[in-house]
Amino acid sequence: MLLRHVTAPEGTFCVERVDGVVRRVLTPGRHRRPRRATYVHLPAVDQLLTLAVQRVPDADGVVVQASATVRWRIVDPVAHLAAAEEPADLVYLAAQLAVRDVVGATPTEELVRGRGTALDDAAVTAATAARVGDAGLEVRLVVVKDLLLPTQVREALAEQVTARLRGNARLEAARAEVAALRALANGAKLLAENPALARIRLVEAVPPGSTIEIGV
Repeated sequence: MLLRHVTAPEGTFCVERVDGVVRRVLTPGRHRRPRRATYVHLPAVDQLLTLAVQRVPDADGVVVQASATVRWRIVDPVAHLAAAEEPADLVYLAAQLAVRDVVGATPTEELVRGRGTALDDAAVTAATAARVGDAGLEVRLVVVKDLLLPTQVREALAEQVTARLRGNARLEAARAEVAALRALANGAKLLAENPALARIRLVEAVPPGSTIEIGV
């Protein structure tokens, strides 16, 4: 029995084809079904796609490992059906190439300074979106994560941090020593200018029961 109606569910694009030709995109709800009509349902909500870790050379030729997560959606189902069968594959490839482009343009020093988060997510997002816009897809955000620097670079970074911490510790110790010497110098000057105060300090410093002889 031929169904005379079709229901387009919420959260999907329902694309109607008659004799293989796209006729319309149905809004959510119940619609009259033409003869020889077929339907393709595509998600109309945001989707997440995680890229596998890839090895990418940066601007200095140092190979780093990078991964990313992409938030995307279909915005033009007709254009999408004309461009590709699997939209996720297009997004995956576009994001991979975008990550390679941005990492490849970033010097190692910037990656180190950013502790592996120096990449501009907006730049990666824009580069990904530019590659899939004609396919009826919208890339909302690409977040680069798990950017892993080579062991040698990480060790050099750790040595740099350790050296800085040790330098800061030595600087603080030197400042404390200077402050203590300045306090002693000021105290000596004060005692030299006030003999009576010097004698009082002497009495305070002598243990109980001791005999003090003060010349007149």
